[in-house]
Amino acid sequence: MEICSKVKNIEKINGAYLIHTDNADIKLYFLSDDLIRLRASFSGEFPEESYVLMKTAWEDRLDPLFEGERKRVEPVEPEFTETDEELLFETGKLSLHIGKAPITISVKDSDGAVLYSTEKLSPFTLDSNRRITNYFRMKEDDCFYGFGEKVGGINKNKTFLRQRATDAMGYDAEKMDTLYKHIPFFIRLDRETKKAVGVFFHNFYESVFNMGCEKSNYWPRYAYWQADGGDIDMFLLAGGTIKKVVDQYTELTGRPALLPKRAMGYQGSSMYYPELEKDSDDAVLDFIDTVHEEGFPIDGFHLSSGYTSYQNKRCVFTWNRERFKDPKAYFKAMNEKGAQNVPNIKPGILLMHPYFEEFEKGDVFVKDSKDPKKTAIGMWWGGEGAFWDYTKPSARELWKKYMKEALIEVGTNSIWNDNCEYDSLMDKDDIVDFDGKGGTIGQLKPIMSTLMCKLSNDAVRENDPSARPYSVCRSGSAGIQHYAQTWCGDNYTSWQTLKYNIPIITGMGLSGQPNEGADIGGFAGPAPEEELFVRWVQQGIFQARFSIHSASNDNTVTEPWMFHNSTDLVRDAILLRYRFAPYLYSLEKEATLTGAPVMRALVYEYQNDPEVYENSFDFLFGRDILVANVLEKGASTRRVYLPAGNRWYDWNDNFRCYEGGQTIEIPVDMSSIPMFLREGAIVPKAENQLMSMEKDKVTDLLLTVVPGEDREYCMYEDDGVSNAYKEGQYLTTKISMKGNSVVDLSFSREGDYEDSIRTVKVEMVKKERSPYWVSLSGRKLKHFLNRHQFEKVAEGWYYSQTKRSVEVKYENPKEDYNLKVSFEDFDLIGM
Repeated sequence: MEICSKVKNIEKINGAYLIHTDNADIKLYFLSDDLIRLRASFSGEFPEESYVLMKTAWEDRLDPLFEGERKRVEPVEPEFTETDEELLFETGKLSLHIGKAPITISVKDSDGAVLYSTEKLSPFTLDSNRRITNYFRMKEDDCFYGFGEKVGGINKNKTFLRQRATDAMGYDAEKMDTLYKHIPFFIRLDRETKKAVGVFFHNFYESVFNMGCEKSNYWPRYAYWQADGGDIDMFLLAGGTIKKVVDQYTELTGRPALLPKRAMGYQGSSMYYPELEKDSDDAVLDFIDTVHEEGFPIDGFHLSSGYTSYQNKRCVFTWNRERFKDPKAYFKAMNEKGAQNVPNIKPGILLMHPYFEEFEKGDVFVKDSKDPKKTAIGMWWGGEGAFWDYTKPSARELWKKYMKEALIEVGTNSIWNDNCEYDSLMDKDDIVDFDGKGGTIGQLKPIMSTLMCKLSNDAVRENDPSARPYSVCRSGSAGIQHYAQTWCGDNYTSWQTLKYNIPIITGMGLSGQPNEGADIGGFAGPAPEEELFVRWVQQGIFQARFSIHSASNDNTVTEPWMFHNSTDLVRDAILLRYRFAPYLYSLEKEATLTGAPVMRALVYEYQNDPEVYENSFDFLFGRDILVANVLEKGASTRRVYLPAGNRWYDWNDNFRCYEGGQTIEIPVDMSSIPMFLREGAIVPKAENQLMSMEKDKVTDLLLTVVPGEDREYCMYEDDGVSNAYKEGQYLTTKISMKGNSVVDLSFSREGDYEDSIRTVKVEMVKKERSPYWVSLSGRKLKHFLNRHQFEKVAEGWYYSQTKRSVEVKYENPKEDYNLKVSFEDFDLIGM
């Protein structure tokens, strides 16, 4: 066993510091004044060859593969001091202390708060099984968030977590590990200092996190990360706040993709239709017609792999012509109906695949560890199969070729990358190309799914440079957010899953993936009971991905109208999602800039409130809407904790006001979707009902605002389908809200995209009093005391005594303007 115990010397090389110890070399970079890379290598070699880093300060041999995606920065030069006891690096925002003998590492912020420490531990070890371990200090009640897609509650203190993506169909959402993603990243929040730090291990061997599950009397309280090989390549993201850490992490591993608008709409799906013996195409088209006839919106259809059935087995890039007579005509008809197909593709190739010899001649597969000239064989759907090697340049090109010919050129810009965990290749020494260098599947397994999504995006753009791709993926490594929308796999139909899918999704949000969802109604197991299905839809409308998808084991099909008595409730919920379109799409844009999740754990916004640290089942929809879905069978009330620091307004109870920092209990019924507006909220909605995210436009905007906190909000719009936004074809409306006795809303616009909004209605919550006057760009608007008269006119204002809110409406000026609402004292009787 090799243990780093003392520093021998230090040298500076090409913007980095190289620290020589008694058993390993440590390479140190400062990518910014609050982002450190510490890489311990027991081999003394530091090859740069990353498939996921999108911000670097060094040359990487894979840079050409990520041209236009990867950003190169100059490393920060810290102030360096060496004493007999330690090496000290200071940037102004943080200090890094490296003790010499014994080796210790400590990162402190500018206030002296310790963010990360290995004091009195052995920070870097290599055991006799060639496993590497990083031990680090923890406090008994530290909070740990992230780790990718993980079951259970949001805080992972005292859990043991594996990083190993598996095909976990029908998983227990509360207790099982592992699921489908491999993201070795976490956020530590210190309850005492309320400071946060992110730790990302840039290593994709199978690994484990032990977050305080063991104790030893010989060592202070510790946690550790341990991997089966590679380097301890660690990035310390010392942002201090969870928001900043997520921002840093997504800048490092790739900003989330701006998805087309259809990706946010209802994506119909079922294993049922593509598995019919014949005429599946007619059945799917009839399903879309039924969606429209029943008054539901829709934007796409996730086409399960039954369309590739060959001799009753899945064979990617083939079409079953009994089921789909004319794929091109079918795709065209679906596009015309506003429900583009998202066809399922898989990286496993059965040995009986009709193109198997052709693929093998193209040398596209992972190779056998014993004989590199032979293809590695593992279990696959329906028998033995081989697996595509996306780390090989020629294999990548062939994959894109087949994908274009079989699917994209047929008529779609959307791809569903599925079953890409490579879980059934048991020999972790099987050989991959690693872009010419050679490596093992054990070294790079989770990278395959992320590269698969990159290729689907690249293929769409190569076919049509103006098209904005939509990739969906079940698996993924760190960086998957840069390419794809994801979902938490083949969940089981139960009340437990409904509940625990929430922290799975918000945990992914704290792991850099804002675009995560779940199969609504459950995928595996029996059909959902009526109440469960209604509650699942009511929760699902806030997820970034909204898809009702099933493979029920009782010969049923989960569809929006499956329960006649509750169809109206399901429809109302989905229509509400579509009215939230301008808010949701603006959240998508925000995510591309900062990594901010769509569904946010309360701790993301309320880091200073310890009461939210363990809250797993309430969440924020964006910044401004706290959602407390009904998650218990037969519930007649719902307890909700309202975070401290501001007041909250019950959207469903005439904006009833509550002080933050308390738990309330509200009555609920089957129609209830409890939502609370945050003080300072600015929430845009469509007043005209959209039935398609992609094709319909917001013509009548409803803007709900809650004064009490000065803030700015950006509402974003573009065509939602193309890449023209990169050339200035977008519209960002910055809304600034200031003041209390006189509330000033200013609107400033940027971009060349044509504004579709014709009318604006502002609903301003002000419980204390009615306005004195309202002006639009200096012009006083007429006050109406009668609602019927107000509803007949195009411009004016009215104060609702029921809601205690003022309503102002006017035609969209389509230029910069301001709206002022005065709540000043008015001495009516002149006293």
